[in-house]
Amino acid sequence: MTPQDMSEKVGQQVGTSEWIEVTQQRIDQFAEATGDFQFIHVDPAKAAMTPFGGTIAHGFLTLSLIPALRQNSDVPRPDNIKMGVNYGGNKVRFLSPVRSGKRVRAHFKLLELAEKRPGQWQETMEITIEIEGEDKPALIAEWISQVFI
Repeated sequence: MTPQDMSEKVGQQVGTSEWIEVTQQRIDQFAEATGDFQFIHVDPAKAAMTPFGGTIAHGFLTLSLIPALRQNSDVPRPDNIKMGVNYGGNKVRFLSPVRSGKRVRAHFKLLELAEKRPGQWQETMEITIEIEGEDKPALIAEWISQVFI
């Protein structure tokens, strides 16, 4: 698909990812990587005494799953991409905690696709991360990426 073909999908839902399980091991590894050892993430006994009823993923862990969720999705990609990079976010809202052991998946809506310079395209995507079996999503983000063709 060419970037021009992809731009015809602006305003549309363009794909859904496969499910990813957010295990306690993943949460613990994220805590190690970031230095965020707040008990609601890493201490099941203490976290069980909170309204969460157990450990929850860091919000930034859930946000950081976007590349893996996108990779394992049916979102179309322009042909001949040399590389893609995160550019930033316009907004991120953490709406519901992801409990350890839950599965999440993402839904992608293309908001904008513009050529910034020849061969460099900027994409703005609304991403909703759903928690399996729950009504309220974990997060909604408006995320910007750039792809080089």
